[in-house]
Amino acid sequence: MCKNTISLQCNNIIEMKRIYLLLSAVTIMGCGTNEQVREKLPTRVTTETVEVTQNASQRVYTGIVEENQAVSVSFTNMGVVKTVAVNEGQQVTKGQLIAQIDDTQAQNLLAASKAAAAQADDALERYKMLHDKGSMAEVQWVEVVSKTAQAKSQLEAAQKNLQDTRLTAPSGGIIGKKFIGAGETALPSQPVVTILDINTVKIKVSVPEKEISNIAHDTKTDIKVDAAGVSAKGGKIEKGILADALTHTYDVRINVANSNHKLLPGMAAEVNFLLSTQNNTTESVITLPVTAVQKRFDGTYFVWRVLGNGTVERAQVSTGSLIGNRIVVASGVNNGDIIVTEGYQKLSEGTKVVY
Repeated sequence: MCKNTISLQCNNIIEMKRIYLLLSAVTIMGCGTNEQVREKLPTRVTTETVEVTQNASQRVYTGIVEENQAVSVSFTNMGVVKTVAVNEGQQVTKGQLIAQIDDTQAQNLLAASKAAAAQADDALERYKMLHDKGSMAEVQWVEVVSKTAQAKSQLEAAQKNLQDTRLTAPSGGIIGKKFIGAGETALPSQPVVTILDINTVKIKVSVPEKEISNIAHDTKTDIKVDAAGVSAKGGKIEKGILADALTHTYDVRINVANSNHKLLPGMAAEVNFLLSTQNNTTESVITLPVTAVQKRFDGTYFVWRVLGNGTVERAQVSTGSLIGNRIVVASGVNNGDIIVTEGYQKLSEGTKVVY
């Protein structure tokens, strides 16, 4: 009986070991398969297609979008705001109602002025008959005419006072900021809203004093605003003449057409100034992001170039001057080459990539 029990236990142990070995082999095979699949997956990278540009020199700056003109709109009289008829970002036209203050007092003053004017006109008619008959002294007639004129003037002032309880847009544009709401007391000349003209916007950049002399009023510029998905050519340039005392930079503003109103004040912009050489000639240059160019242990430089079969190879390059966050590539790449700009840390010769 004991021998049978021991034999059964031994058989169970042997069977368990066999199952364990089988499971281990399957696990190892599975891991190997996963590793093979992982190795075959292409590496995702970001690329840029090489383009030859005809610019002798470029300067890239970060700027900000500004409105072409901002107008602050305010009441001429003090009063409690009854309604504000516009919201921030709303398009308005010239003459459109912006806000209105309580006009009760203005209405009462107008009614009193109308009554006084009517009374003065009636007196003028009655005294005129006496004056025409010579039954009235000239000095009294002059006084009556004067009082009638004063009443008419007061009536016109009351009408203007009532009209001023309604605030209208002096020009068309976009409501930039609303400063006062219904129920608040508006003071004379206190801004209620600002109206922005953004049919044309200005891109403001700060240019170091060492480089300001290279920029003229007609210097060509390329503008890129990622937030709005806009790439445009800049127009006339306005150069400031006072430098910032701390940064030693000058404000430069580039006019940009904005008829579709995609560019809004406050958006960040990239401004590329296309500068001419001293003899006003241009030359063909290739530039790449600085991060795309790698340095080898022997001091040479290279980039990762994507081949037609989707793999990458090292392409040795020679470099030139820096232009903002880009570098001139003098040789080693050609127009139309696809160069890896991000994700190159995982690459080796022959790695398959997707972009």
